[in-house]
Amino acid sequence: MNILLVEDDKTIASGLEYSLQQDQFSTVLCHDVASAKKVITEQLDQFSLCLFDLSLPDGSGYELCKMVKQHSDIPVIFLTAVDDEVNVVMGLDMGADDYITKPFRIRELLSRIKSVLRRYQKQPQPKTVIDFDPIRIHTLEGKVYKHGVEVPLTALEYRLLLIFANHLGQILSRNQLLEQIWDVAGDFVNDNTLTVYMKRLREKLEDDPKAPTIIKTVRGLGYKVGE
Repeated sequence: MNILLVEDDKTIASGLEYSLQQDQFSTVLCHDVASAKKVITEQLDQFSLCLFDLSLPDGSGYELCKMVKQHSDIPVIFLTAVDDEVNVVMGLDMGADDYITKPFRIRELLSRIKSVLRRYQKQPQPKTVIDFDPIRIHTLEGKVYKHGVEVPLTALEYRLLLIFANHLGQILSRNQLLEQIWDVAGDFVNDNTLTVYMKRLREKLEDDPKAPTIIKTVRGLGYKVGE
């Protein structure tokens, strides 16, 4: 795993870099905010974790943390010589995952790094965009597009489409659909209502609703959205 290390004290930085590499981590070392920003801009997707000194000669680890979190959800740990509540809370509020106060034992730092990485590995990130040509769903915005043009859907139509999108290539029976809609919406949806909403969804998404290619009926089984 690759770690971005930003530390202005060259003696501390050298020791940290050596210890991390001995523990099978790859490192990229920067000594100031300017060089770190250049690396973040050009190589952020190559890193699994960032270690930022809080006090740097041309700025602070805070602005680096903010920059990282704006572009990617990778963990950030602060190295700080100031063990006071204000600095700790400010860092955590900005999205930092942990902090460690200097002087620290390298084994403690390695333990914290591995603990943070384990937490991230256990938390699969939800998809924010789901594509099945020509349909695109932006889940953060709750919007659906076909060939780049927004398709207005009701709340139940949108929920129904999300269920299909999260089960691409699978056959879902009418009972499965009814159970999932009930669970989320909290309202009773009967079989006839489901038929109506399926018809409306096809009319909005299909080029030819009478011969659907996106949401297909599998005779005697249920519905399927192609991959």
